[in-house]
Amino acid sequence: MKKIIHIDMDAFFAAIEIRENPRLKGKCVIVGGPPNSRGVVSTCSYEARKFGVHSGMSSYQAWNLCPDAIFVDHHFNLYIQVSNQIREIFYKWTDTVEPMSLDEAYLDVTVNKMGEEDTVKIAQLIKEEVFLKTQLTCSAGVSYNKFLAKIGSDLNKPNGLTFIPPEKAKEVLFALPIEKFHGIGKVTAARMKKMGINNGADLYKRELKDLLMHFGKIGIFYYYVVRGIDNRELITNFEPKTLSCETTFDKDVDNLEELLTVLHHLSERLSERLHRKGIRGNSLTLKLKYDNFQLITRSCRMLNNTYICEDLYKYGEQLLIANWDCSRKVRLLGLGISNLDNVTTNEQLLLPL
Repeated sequence: MKKIIHIDMDAFFAAIEIRENPRLKGKCVIVGGPPNSRGVVSTCSYEARKFGVHSGMSSYQAWNLCPDAIFVDHHFNLYIQVSNQIREIFYKWTDTVEPMSLDEAYLDVTVNKMGEEDTVKIAQLIKEEVFLKTQLTCSAGVSYNKFLAKIGSDLNKPNGLTFIPPEKAKEVLFALPIEKFHGIGKVTAARMKKMGINNGADLYKRELKDLLMHFGKIGIFYYYVVRGIDNRELITNFEPKTLSCETTFDKDVDNLEELLTVLHHLSERLSERLHRKGIRGNSLTLKLKYDNFQLITRSCRMLNNTYICEDLYKYGEQLLIANWDCSRKVRLLGLGISNLDNVTTNEQLLLPL
């Protein structure tokens, strides 16, 4: 039986900002764009969450819910630095680590570098070292598969540690509200509730064919995880499929020259990221969001695999000019690249004019 730990930092970005500025401690801290911008909430302190603020919410909406909140700008370089510190602690125990983001990861410690058999003890020692090195708390879930470990880390936040052994899996899952199941989003949870599925116990009663009929192939996942079955291995080697950069304008833009200037900046950012990762691509995608929130994407194949800024800009410029509607204002502009490999292609350039 596997020994899996899921570590999830507590309000990671906000916690770092509070650590850097102790005067913020105990206050409603929101990391994201200011309320008079089009920014969104990246994360917030637990004090702000009591008002209903959550990540992904617009900054303006968050300010309406919590007018006394303190808005703090991102410091991503610092977040990455702290995340690397935390991962170094993980790798002291095992090389089988699956990072999910800067602030969470799965660890398989079935066989670990320290020879420790008590998984709960390992999780506790990791929590203690994370706090010692970073002055930040994290929550841990300990179980025999990824799904239950993830559920465990969510149960007692912040600074919690939850162990779910096989004999307690059904007890935990049956009582769990359906919206708390990892992998079941708001829309699916709402559909399930209309079907009378309000918690794990209700989900368990459903037959596999019933779940397949209503939810397609993902119904198989729902059927097995509510029974405590999850055979997914940790993924330790990731190959990116796409890389992209985008920007949301403070004010909608209807000037082509201004859009092309921003496009060049995006090309520089994308080129730098490709160069840093040592990869190239040959399929370029332009992303345009208009002021009515209509989103369009247009792609073309470049003649060669490249990471060169001017190449990216040249093709991006053609896509923008060919697809820009001069009668409308642009809210967001993005540029992405896929087919990330080192194989040169001689395919003919295709532009969707």
